This record gives sequence, C-alpha cells and structure tokens, in this order.
Amino acid sequence: MYLKFFFSLYIISFLFLFLMSVLCFIVSFFVIKMDLVYFLEWGLFSVNSVEIVYVILLDYISLFFLSCVLFISSMVIYYSMSYMGHDINKDRFLLLVLLFIISMMLMILSPNMVSILLGWDGLGLVSFCLVIYYQNVKSYNAGMLTILSNRVGDICILLSIAWLLNFSSWNLYFYLDYMKMDSYVNLISFLIILSAMTKSAQIPFSAWLPAAMAAPTPVSALVHSSTLVTAGVYLIVRFGGLMNSYMLKILLILSCLTMFMSGLGANYEYDLKKIIALSTLSQLGLMMSILSIGFSLLGYFHLLTHAFFKALLFLCAGVMIHSLKDNQDIRFMGSNKFMPLIFSSFLVSNLSLCGFPFLSGFYSKDLILEVLSMFNINILIYFLFYFSVGLTVSYSFRLMWFMNFVNKNFFSLINLHGEDWTMMKSIWGLMFFSVFSGSVLSWTLFVNLNFIYLSLNMMLMVSFVILGGILLGMFISFNFLNYSKMMWVFMKSYFMNYMWFMSFLSVYLMNYQILIFSKYIKKVLDFGWLEYLIVVNIFNNLNYYLKLFEKVQMNFLKSFIIMFIFFIYLTYVFMILI
Repeated sequence: MYLKFFFSLYIISFLFLFLMSVLCFIVSFFVIKMDLVYFLEWGLFSVNSVEIVYVILLDYISLFFLSCVLFISSMVIYYSMSYMGHDINKDRFLLLVLLFIISMMLMILSPNMVSILLGWDGLGLVSFCLVIYYQNVKSYNAGMLTILSNRVGDICILLSIAWLLNFSSWNLYFYLDYMKMDSYVNLISFLIILSAMTKSAQIPFSAWLPAAMAAPTPVSALVHSSTLVTAGVYLIVRFGGLMNSYMLKILLILSCLTMFMSGLGANYEYDLKKIIALSTLSQLGLMMSILSIGFSLLGYFHLLTHAFFKALLFLCAGVMIHSLKDNQDIRFMGSNKFMPLIFSSFLVSNLSLCGFPFLSGFYSKDLILEVLSMFNINILIYFLFYFSVGLTVSYSFRLMWFMNFVNKNFFSLINLHGEDWTMMKSIWGLMFFSVFSGSVLSWTLFVNLNFIYLSLNMMLMVSFVILGGILLGMFISFNFLNYSKMMWVFMKSYFMNYMWFMSFLSVYLMNYQILIFSKYIKKVLDFGWLEYLIVVNIFNNLNYYLKLFEKVQMNFLKSFIIMFIFFIYLTYVFMILI
C-alpha cells in the first residue's frame, strides 16, 4: 500500500512538472514572437500607506529558463522513482526536491530583491538538506561548506535590500536604464556580483561545488544543470545592465581563472562525479566571462543548452555508479559495452560538452568563441578562453577513454542490469534535447541575422584547440595508464587535485582560526572564571541554604513553635516601640 502511494506521488509530481514545462515553453514562444513583457502584481496586504505586493515578471528570459528547469526536474523525479526506489527516506527526498524546485521558481520569476532573497535563501537551505541526505561525517562537512559559502551571497542580497531603502522600490529591474551611473546603484551592483559569484562558485568560492557531490546523483543532476549553480548566472543576466566596466573586468578575470583552474583539476581527478562537477564549474566560468564582456543573451543561450546535456551526463553517471557496485573511481569502470544505451547517451552528452558539430553545445560554444575573436580583448583572456576550451575536450576525452575504451577494470561482483527502463525514459528525453535544443533555441533567440567575419586562422582556431585537447587528453590518459612519473608529483597530487588549495583555504583560512579562538574562550570563560564566579558560587550558596532548610524541616513541630513564639515576641517589641 505504501509503495503504491509512493509511486503515485512521484508520478503526479512528474506529470505536473512536465505539463507546466510544456505550457511555459508554448507561452514563451508567444511572448518572444509578440515581443511582450508582463508584470503581474499580487497585493498581499497593506499597512497605512505601505503596500506589500509580490511582483512576477514574465518575459521570454524567465519563461524559457522556467520551462528548462521544470522539464529537467520532471525527468529527474521520474528517474528518481527507480534510482531512489529502495531508499528508506524516499518520501523525504521527493519533498526536498519539490521545495528546491519551488525556491528556484521564486527566484526566476521575480524582479523584486525581497522575493529573490526568498528563493535564493531557500535554494541554500534545501541544498544543505540534500547534501547531508546520506547522514555521515563526510556529507555533513560538505553540507556545512556548501551552506556557509552560500551564506556570503545571502548576506550580500540582504545588504542590497537594506541599501535599496534609499530608493522608492525593491524592484531593481526598474533602475536598469536611468540609474546606471549612480554611486548607490554601483554599490548594489557590486553586492549582486559578489552574491552571484558565491552561488555560481567562482574563485575564491569554488571549493563547495565539488564538495556538494555528497548529495544523491539525481540531486547532483538537478543542482549542476539548471537550479542552484545557475542562479548566479541568471542574476547577472537579469541585472547585468547595472554593472559598470570596472566591476565587469574583475569578474572577467576571476571567471576566466575559474574556467582554467577547473579544467586543469578535472584532468587530474579520478572521481567520476567530481570530474563532472569540475566540468560544470568550467562551463559556469565560461558563462560568467561572456556575460562580463557584455553578451548577456549569448551567456543565457549557453546556460539553457548546457542544462540539458549536463543533466544527461549526471543521470548516465548515476546509472553507471549504481551498476558498478556504487563505485565512482573511473579506473575501475572499464568497458561499458554491457550497457550500450547508457554508453551511447553518455557519449552524446560528452560530445555535446566538447562542442561537437550540430549537437546543442556546439551552437553556443562555437558562437561564444567566434564572438570573442571579434571582440577587442586582452591576449591573456583570449589565451585562457581557448586553452580552457581545449582542457574541456581533454578531460572529456580522458573520461571516455577510461570508461569506454580501455580493458575491463571493474570488480567481479557487479550489477550489470543498469539499463532500467524507468531511468532510460528520462535519459532519452534529455538526450533528445541535448541534440536538438541548441538549434531550436538559436533560431528562436537570435532573430536578427548577424554575419561574423573572421580570418581563416581565427576560424580554424577552434578546430586546432579541439585537436590539441584530444592530444592532451591522450597524453594524460596514457601517462596514468602506464603509471609513469613524468608529471610533477607535487603539482599532480596537491595543487591540481585540491583546486589550487582552495579546498584548504575555504575551510582552514576562514574557520580554523575562529574555532581556535572559540576553544580559548571556552577554556578561559566556560571552564574558568565564569565557572568559578557563577556556577561554583551559586552551587555553594544554594548548598548552604538547602542544608539550612533541611534542618528546619527535620524538626517540623518544634521549629514552627519556636518561630511562632519569636514572631509574637517581635510583635510585642514593635508595639512597645510605637
């Protein structure tokens, strides 16, 4: 009976989210064709002259993104019906995922900073609950790192709300055009950039993103494709018009370094989920950097196409981990010819991540690189861009090599029944969009025909970078297969694997000294002067008075007669004195 109720709950959630995504997709086409923007105000209550309203902004940006989020969420919930079917807390898992989706919807649909904070804080809180879903020390540490890093962004949003009290409204969308050069708005835009960097895990807040892999794989697919980490990118897409050039230059440098660092780290990582997490970090750096140059629509386009193939990549990884005895080390996965459908889907998502021609990732990444070649930009940023794209191809090729083309390295006790049909339906739905979403969205979003004129060397630069990335991936793969010590041991083991020591700095630099100081305070106060002055003193006094009352109660009648006689005597003396 319980299982029937559980499956019906998952099916109802899947159908509702899927139908809502289809509805949003149809409405978004109507809105972009008619060039419409809807502001819906819902009056909650009013106190004297202050009216509290909830504002919903419906344009093609919010509707396309909402449709993408709802579709991926529906596929993830349908996938989880089989993946989490034997879990003891599967009903709690479903409720947390639905809360996560509702928080993202609140954040997408509102231009009001207060209601954005409602969704923003909800994302951070529910993500903590999902990261610590498997209750152990490692998950708890990862969850604390996740929520404490995201709290920095929440504080920045709160400060921007406080600073917006100088204006007439919390709807920051109203100030995009005519208050761009105001000093107050510059401060608010700086706070928005800082909060977006924390949620999208840019340097120096990058350490929490691979740590959040402690969550179940369906949650990782949802978080890393369209919900938590994309919230910062979406915020910059919305309010990028407020930013001045100096802030955007700093954001450009940090996002390019993030893209470069995560690409290097993924080439030296063995954990399958962490490799995919670092690839997410690389793509987030790509989105933030193209947004900081000023091409917000292009960054938004890559945000949508990236969501589909990254969710597909995580769902395929979840099936492989499930089938190979819950093992996440790519060195023990070997050939996947026993799961041809999963292997094909994984290959499609990986090629789309590389920007293989005519898959969805190609339409956005190739356009980004060509626009970058047209833009007047620093040679360092240009090098970091192209080299990071080559690193993307490198770790993708390395991943495919280890998992699909080497000899069978997995354990003998495994479950090769991984192609569950419930999971496969979700994977096929996402694979369809990983192939076709790039072309459909490019024809829809870019209605004006713009020609890109580049020299032959510039046009072939992308091909050269892809070939160089394949060669680099082959070198790294063969190097690890032969267990050669040609690479720098220290760099390989520590500097690359620990994300330029950011995983240490995020924990020990910010928390370790505070913990040491707290230990000292506890030793001096709680176990020192406070204990002597308060606890011991009160205990001694109470002990004395309790013994006194105990003596009074031991001789009950005699004591009360003496007290009565003493009271009569005092009364007599008082009357004489008067």
